[in-house]
Amino acid sequence: MKTVAIAGASGYAGGEMARLVSGHPGLELRLLAADKNEGRAIREIHPHLRHLPHDTFAPTDVDALAAHDVVVLALPHGHSGPLGQKLIDSDAIVIDLGADRRLTDPADWAAYYGGEHYEAFSYAMPELVLADGTRQRSHLVGATRLAAPGCNATAVTLAVAPLVQAGLIEPGDIVSTLAVGPSGAGRTLREDLLASELLGSAHAYGAGGQHRHIPEIRQNLLLAGAQAPTVTMTPVLVPMSRGILAVNAARIAGSVSDQDLRDHLEKVYAEEAFVEVLPAGELPTTASVLGSNTVAIGLATDQAAGRVTVVSAIDNLVKGTAGAALQSLNIALGLDEATGLSADGVAP
Repeated sequence: MKTVAIAGASGYAGGEMARLVSGHPGLELRLLAADKNEGRAIREIHPHLRHLPHDTFAPTDVDALAAHDVVVLALPHGHSGPLGQKLIDSDAIVIDLGADRRLTDPADWAAYYGGEHYEAFSYAMPELVLADGTRQRSHLVGATRLAAPGCNATAVTLAVAPLVQAGLIEPGDIVSTLAVGPSGAGRTLREDLLASELLGSAHAYGAGGQHRHIPEIRQNLLLAGAQAPTVTMTPVLVPMSRGILAVNAARIAGSVSDQDLRDHLEKVYAEEAFVEVLPAGELPTTASVLGSNTVAIGLATDQAAGRVTVVSAIDNLVKGTAGAALQSLNIALGLDEATGLSADGVAP
């Protein structure tokens, strides 16, 4: 039994990680730390975690965190990097749910985030197809430092990377528009995330190449074998609490049919427990994957325009964050990667 501590446990991602860990047969949740909410009752912020054997959030103490087998950093960018650096020499497995350890290129970090760039951890997207046809999971076996992917990056990457790797779509012209629930932006109070601003409305943000997950998607497509990939991504906040529906359009390479594209996705993901490729004529919904670690993928081809639209749906807090982290931790520990995770959604 491995003990787990979570820093930043009062946030959405930290709370979801606590929920998943508490139901894992090989993990014991021991410490929930949260600086701003230190001493506050956990049930005040996460009422659904009523079964946890903890009463209040603890302070974020490096020595207390390092005393556990697994430390999860569920902190905003710019915060997890410094804390993770203090744990770098510890024996604990460190999992960063934030952005600080995802990007390998310091120039990308400077352009989209700014501040100090920290060395990237092993990228925790097991299903990512690499240029040679293998998967990213091979790099997670025995890993002790893991970087969970961004939720938007997950939805886009898993939809298009296999088609890029096979040369079926042109990587220089990918356009992604994502309907995103506000939980993907975290608990930080922002005027554009207030209920009064979101109710009955949709709100685009990060347009014009500004969104911080763009370099992460490009990095993934390069790993998949793309040459000079270009991604235009625009998330749209919509009034649903959680979930991402990514509509990804790309130019078809040569005389590729709808069936060719579908057959390839089905072949690539045939053995993946947490990827569902839908039958022809079906497109996914966020309700179908709510609460699950599954990404559902459907596609439709516009032969007149020479483009394919690949639609993917995920729960941003599970497959988009905590679920991917736990799946990758299972691989790192030599466990069945589905342990403690569900491929099925919950009833809407």
